[in-house]
Amino acid sequence: MVNVQIPDALLVKNYMAGDESALSTLINRHQSKIFGFIYSKISDRDISDDIFQDTFIKVIKTLKSNSYNEEGKFLPWVMRIAHNLIIDHFRRNKKMPLFRETEEFSIFSIMTDHSMTIENQMISDQVEKDLRKIIEELPDDQKEVLVMRIYQDLSFKEISELTGVSINTALGRMRYALMNLRKVIDKHQIILTN
Repeated sequence: MVNVQIPDALLVKNYMAGDESALSTLINRHQSKIFGFIYSKISDRDISDDIFQDTFIKVIKTLKSNSYNEEGKFLPWVMRIAHNLIIDHFRRNKKMPLFRETEEFSIFSIMTDHSMTIENQMISDQVEKDLRKIIEELPDDQKEVLVMRIYQDLSFKEISELTGVSINTALGRMRYALMNLRKVIDKHQIILTN
């Protein structure tokens, strides 16, 4: 007996037709990937569990209300829901996770100096506040990519899957976001070093 894996789309259809076990198959199939994604952004097991549960509550509500229409793209759709819930979590707590520094984002290097004096820390906090304000002024699509890349440390492949655009579009948005940031920084003569 060959164990043929039922495609996600068929499981979704079966669940919507009343087969409750189809959903547990989907959850079991994708659990580690979805939970791993959430945990990699939150780093707190309890909160990650909550967001994982909330993600599937949303999935169930959407499927039960027959408003699911992502033909054959179940996992990226669920990942987008999880991603949005992660963003909501950070918004509620008014803080974004720390980002990883790369040469590409040298304008942020001020915030990675671990040998900071209290005065430098205050300057750094102010710089970060200024930076957040500037980021808020970016067009939504650019802001989304910038926040996902820098504050959530997502790869451009993950960004493209979560936002439903090509990798090139995500890269382009990031490039424009950085150019716009630099323009605003130059215009307001904001000094990002201490």
